[in-house]
Amino acid sequence: MVDIFLASLVLGLAAGLLAGLFGIGGGLVIVPALAVLFVVQGFPGDAALLMAVATSLATIIMTAVSSVLAHHRLGAVLWAKVFRLSPMIMVGAAIGAVVAKHITADALRYVLVVFLFYAGTLMALQVKPKPGAGKQAAWMDFSVAAMIGVLSSIVGIGGGTLTVPYLVHGRMPMRNAVAVSGACGLPIAIAGTASYALLGWDAVDLPEWSLGYVYLPAFAGIALSSIFTAPLGAKLANKLPAAKLKRYFSLLLFVMAVKLLWH
Repeated sequence: MVDIFLASLVLGLAAGLLAGLFGIGGGLVIVPALAVLFVVQGFPGDAALLMAVATSLATIIMTAVSSVLAHHRLGAVLWAKVFRLSPMIMVGAAIGAVVAKHITADALRYVLVVFLFYAGTLMALQVKPKPGAGKQAAWMDFSVAAMIGVLSSIVGIGGGTLTVPYLVHGRMPMRNAVAVSGACGLPIAIAGTASYALLGWDAVDLPEWSLGYVYLPAFAGIALSSIFTAPLGAKLANKLPAAKLKRYFSLLLFVMAVKLLWH
């Protein structure tokens, strides 16, 4: 437990820095790193990746609250859109947790590998969301919100890489899209975490200090340290060549994907 807590402190420092620097959720880094760490520590093989996803979502609760407050103070959060998307996002996140629980560990691993390659490619090619035709109907919001919730919960992210392009496609200004996406990360994280905790409540052979599939020492280590480095990353983003650094970070995502693919 102590080894994982200390390793999670270091992981949280890195995840917070990268999240602040690139404006991404830490889940892209946290999930594959925790998966490897849990396997090394002897966690049950069929539960290690599931616990990494669940624990990542739990840490997003903390970062999402901070993000929402910061964007709200700047007046960037369009709350009407957040309230319209949130119910189906939470339903989708709960469904995603059930899907992740009932598919095989290999299938879950392949889904995560594909998503890491997808996110890495977006960063490597510097792909930016493009405005679409205009206003999005309510049925479209509900449908897309549910899909965002499902996928985010399965791969353990706050959904920014999915939500922002959708909102920008509806001609929402990027500043507001990022703020709304950050606010929507909170219901994803809450619903996903609660679902994984309940689904793993009676699971056998899980390590001590597990709340269902959420491993509390890792959650505590990442949450404690990431809050210090996220603001630092945001400051560095204005001083460092972000475009070049994003390409380097995309290589890290590709390496993580390959490591998960072969292990």
